[in-house]
Amino acid sequence: MKLNFNAGPAALPWEVLETASRSILEYKDSGMSILSLPHRGPHFKDILDDARKHVLQLLGLSGEEYAVMWFQGGGRLQFEMIPMNFLPDGATAAYIDSGRWAADAMSNAGRYGKVHISASSREDDYKQVPTAWNIPEDAAYLHLTANNTIYGTQSFTFPDTDVPVIADFSSELFSRKLDYSRFAMIYAVAQKNIGPSGTTLVIARKDFIQQTVRELPEILSYKAMAEKNSLVNTAPVFSIYVSSLYLGWMAAKGMDAIEQESIAKSQLLYHYIDQSSLYYTVAAPDSRSRMNVCCRLRREELTDALVAFAAERGILGIGGHRNIGGLRISIYNAISLQDTEQLLAVLKEFEQMHA
Repeated sequence: MKLNFNAGPAALPWEVLETASRSILEYKDSGMSILSLPHRGPHFKDILDDARKHVLQLLGLSGEEYAVMWFQGGGRLQFEMIPMNFLPDGATAAYIDSGRWAADAMSNAGRYGKVHISASSREDDYKQVPTAWNIPEDAAYLHLTANNTIYGTQSFTFPDTDVPVIADFSSELFSRKLDYSRFAMIYAVAQKNIGPSGTTLVIARKDFIQQTVRELPEILSYKAMAEKNSLVNTAPVFSIYVSSLYLGWMAAKGMDAIEQESIAKSQLLYHYIDQSSLYYTVAAPDSRSRMNVCCRLRREELTDALVAFAAERGILGIGGHRNIGGLRISIYNAISLQDTEQLLAVLKEFEQMHA
């Protein structure tokens, strides 16, 4: 198997792939493939229950207070659903603009109410995460993006406010210990650090999602999706199933071990890049992402050659975002420290060839 350092769809643990592959032929003793499993049958109910248990355990949240939901439509649907559900006509929503996806989320809110930019690092080319916030007390909610895959930045401090905070944790959820109870709602697309593409995980305070501000179709209502256990329509059974397997893999490993490995992987790469004569990072040191290590080559004309050189050695997905260029090395939970060391050896070999 080649090593997948793509930002998404990202690598999955080998044990998860093995179990999922067997289930394509037959899921447990059902006599059916997981691909044909009824979404309202007892087997899928068990899958949903297992996934919910693992999510709450990993995040340290109570099932009495928080609902776990699975949606289709990716992050872009969440960008639209959030103001649709929680921003009254004429009211104000606050957004922290820390990168491309944060700005995209913010652009949807104007269809429903007013938008207040509480902080932005746009003028600094998103090289850092803003940490000075101006949050209106009457804001319906504050939205932030915790990790910015394109720019390689990550939030390490969060606003302390009475305004409900909604956070996009798409590219880093389950990578570190936080007090997740400080958030009214968090969401994450699966294809980065949860499972395969096709579903999006939402965890929300039950009292918060009761506050839907307008009448909506059930498929666009957090309240309805929570009440119907994510089964307003046919759920993406296979994506949720593989995500549940991955969540179980992470729960068995434990958040302490996952976080320590995440720190070790990112520090290994940043330490090398900082002393390199060929590579350099752009993100501010206090905003460097542990999930997406973004860097550039001082001789930019060598970038494509490096990507091809790495691919020949079984290292895939290290090219930067198409709008930014450079390199982007995504070290999600399925990427081990040994995998990272293997990548590092390739980076060193290439640098030595072009010294």
